[in-house]
Amino acid sequence: MDRYEQFRSAAIDRGLPEDEAVKFADHLRFVVWLGTAGPDEQVVGQEGGLPRLPVGTDWPADRDGTPLPFIASIDCALLPRAEGLPLPEDGSLLFFLNHDDDVEAEAHTEEPVHARVLHVPAGTETVVASPPPDHDTRTFFHENLPFLQPEHRLTAWVEPALPKWITEEDYDFDSLVEERLFEELKHVEELRELVDVLWPDVDRSSGFRLGGYCALIGGSATPWTQMTYAGFADLSDAGEYQLIREWVPLAQFYTASEFYYGCFLICFDDLAARRFENMRSFTMFTE
Repeated sequence: MDRYEQFRSAAIDRGLPEDEAVKFADHLRFVVWLGTAGPDEQVVGQEGGLPRLPVGTDWPADRDGTPLPFIASIDCALLPRAEGLPLPEDGSLLFFLNHDDDVEAEAHTEEPVHARVLHVPAGTETVVASPPPDHDTRTFFHENLPFLQPEHRLTAWVEPALPKWITEEDYDFDSLVEERLFEELKHVEELRELVDVLWPDVDRSSGFRLGGYCALIGGSATPWTQMTYAGFADLSDAGEYQLIREWVPLAQFYTASEFYYGCFLICFDDLAARRFENMRSFTMFTE
């Protein structure tokens, strides 16, 4: 029984209307969280350090040839499965981001200049990449942070996620679409409580996650607003809601800076088809 069926069955057992439980579950997503691995925990990847790149592959760089800082790599075959999140079942995902330059970039319709996601298929011959030339004297960021960050081994677990308009009391709806959907959920408190009962909060820190909903950090325009102005959808409440439904955070993470937060979004269809070149990056300034 997958988690969605588990939720539906538990809702019916509690006497909650099945049609409402199904509507509620339509907004329920499952997130793969990643945190520092303990001695006895499954290691699924690394944050920082040096990436393993396919033999003969150069370190990813922007269009000017400037190397992009390495964020993390994930072994997809070792990840716990999260229903509704069509991550690759094998191979590795590698994430690169220059947050200083990316935060100034607009929501381009082409592949991001200052961010990159690489999928290395299973069976590919790889090697630990050599650091870019002069990396030890190069400081990429206004804060003079080093190019290479310390390596941390990562473990993973799955948690549920719901949009803010469902989870937050007295929420000021961002759109009429959200308000209408909320009004259809007559038993929203009981359904929220059921999610908490089935999947209690995991009390551990994490700075990296795959899937779920986009965290909104700082006071800049949301990725959805930026995308509508870039032509990804109509300039309307319905257009933004369509993007939220069709796109998912491939990765969200704290950067080496305390002021910047990385968010890589991808369309569900592109994620399932492994078209990672269609990822879009929205670095957020936290203050």
